[in-house]
Amino acid sequence: MKLLVLCIKWLHKKMVIKPCWRTLVDGDGRRRGDGSHRGGDPNGKVDGLLWYKDLGYHVNGEFSMAVIQANSLLEDQSQLESGPLSSLDSGPCGTFVGVYDGHGGPETSQFVNENMFTNLKRFATENREMSATVIKKAFLATEEEFLSLVRQQWSIKPQLASVGTCCLVGVICNGLLYIANAGDSRVVLGRADNDMRGVTAIQLSTEHNANIESVRDELLSLHPDDPQIVVLKHKVWRVKGIIQVSRSIGDAYLKRSEFNREPLLAKFRLSEPFSKPILSPEPSILVHKLTPKDQFLIFASDGLWEHLSNQEAVDIVNSYPRSGIAKRLVKAALRVAAKKREMRYSDLKKIDRGVRRHFHDDITVVVVFINLSSAKRSYSHNPTISIRGGGGAPYSANS
Repeated sequence: MKLLVLCIKWLHKKMVIKPCWRTLVDGDGRRRGDGSHRGGDPNGKVDGLLWYKDLGYHVNGEFSMAVIQANSLLEDQSQLESGPLSSLDSGPCGTFVGVYDGHGGPETSQFVNENMFTNLKRFATENREMSATVIKKAFLATEEEFLSLVRQQWSIKPQLASVGTCCLVGVICNGLLYIANAGDSRVVLGRADNDMRGVTAIQLSTEHNANIESVRDELLSLHPDDPQIVVLKHKVWRVKGIIQVSRSIGDAYLKRSEFNREPLLAKFRLSEPFSKPILSPEPSILVHKLTPKDQFLIFASDGLWEHLSNQEAVDIVNSYPRSGIAKRLVKAALRVAAKKREMRYSDLKKIDRGVRRHFHDDITVVVVFINLSSAKRSYSHNPTISIRGGGGAPYSANS
């Protein structure tokens, strides 16, 4: 009997202690230490076409991630890195979020997922600080590295020149939030109302999609001698009648004439040569000083925003528990997508990748909760986190 009581006490102690343990993850994403993380698997879980990380910790608070695949090959990539943002012991620390929505294939988004943060750390080390300039340099360096890869592969894989990715990056460091965007992914801030009863949605990113009039105006001003720089096709505005986004990483065929020729597929080749890049890799950058009213950030590829408004997404995050909130946003979008096609959500879930793309896009969501008081603590007491969204490359159906 005494042994049974001791066992019960021991189990109770383990149950109380376990939720307080935090997992440390190396820079390459592998787990360090033997503690159990409250959010479960530190590298996320796979459920059919859905990958998710219900809850994790970053140095500025908590986070939740989810990815749903629709394409035959997952073209969305994402990452969250938290801890040192440079190679210097005394360098900047904070949290980095990247959402990379690929098009034409997965190669560019995968490349950016492997190289963007490395480049950011390199320039932060050289500049001994985090800044908008550091982030812009990281974008342009990643672009140049990918174009160099296209050049190397041109003779054996010319289609690589037609692959690109939108690129959305957020950095939280020293009480500042940096948002850099090239393409049409979006980040929305949830800010507490003055009466603290609700949360208002504030879009922080500038989008670069030809369906936006200001983007068309920008393209026309940059290419005054090209009346076909934007073309309306099937009620959708496209750059050169081909692509909707005006800024990206990759898409070498619209940046360098050397890649806009045979053996590239004819549908990507322009009839007239061009002397300057048609698309740009340069991000729009916003720097925002965080306040106690800033509750959370929703980073997502345009697949989410196609079905949910900014305020709808913020209301969902504000109304439900933090654990699993990114997965909840994805499923809310899928329910809307199913309703638009007069389907039941349960039937949509049975549709496999590839065919699923006719109903919705790949969707990536990263929800980052902000706790300024946790950011003020010594970073040496916080875990270093490195996690990639969709890391398990979910390829089966029934999510």
